[in-house]
Amino acid sequence: MTTAFVDRLAHLDTTTVSDALDFLALPGASVGLRPLWHCPRIVGRASTVLLGPKTGSTPTVHLISPVIAAIATDDRVLVIAGGIEGVSCWGDILANAAKMKGVRGTVIDGYSRDIEANEAIGYPVYGRGATMVSARNRVVQRAAGIPIQVAGVTVNEGDYVIADRCGTVFVAQGRIEEVIDLAERIARRQDGMVQAVRSGRSVEDVMHDKEFEAIKPGGAR
Repeated sequence: MTTAFVDRLAHLDTTTVSDALDFLALPGASVGLRPLWHCPRIVGRASTVLLGPKTGSTPTVHLISPVIAAIATDDRVLVIAGGIEGVSCWGDILANAAKMKGVRGTVIDGYSRDIEANEAIGYPVYGRGATMVSARNRVVQRAAGIPIQVAGVTVNEGDYVIADRCGTVFVAQGRIEEVIDLAERIARRQDGMVQAVRSGRSVEDVMHDKEFEAIKPGGAR
């Protein structure tokens, strides 16, 4: 069933999913996590990673590499939080390793470097911005597979992720079916509204609040 939800989510966009979350009074829409190159959209399930500042001098395994090594399915999106302002949480070696493992992309509540290298291999990366400053000896991995805070949204391991040029949205796995059901309904309704405008109907009438009220659960289909 999870594969079916990912497939259905892939036919939507972040704005429609965000609208569905609004109608259901659910969190999940984030602000500021945008594509860091002109990359494809990402749809999949979160593998969460929590980073933090390095405090000792003992050598450690490079951050995120154990998470990539452990991935065994082709529906995963790496979701990373806890970095340091202006310091990279992602680079070209990690991108190549993730691509080899079939990871669908990376979303960072922070910064990435090696943007051109990610683009060269077609690996999608979303985040707050680009930097050249290395994470080495500055940032370490604290935990993985746990709830993390990403741009003000709590993201759990296995939650659903959709990211495109408008930004990034997270959907709790326990609410995915109702969110997708409603998002598909919204998409159909809005497609009809676009066609109505193109056919000459007044946009004032088409976009009246009553039309959006009809989209809500229990409203007219």
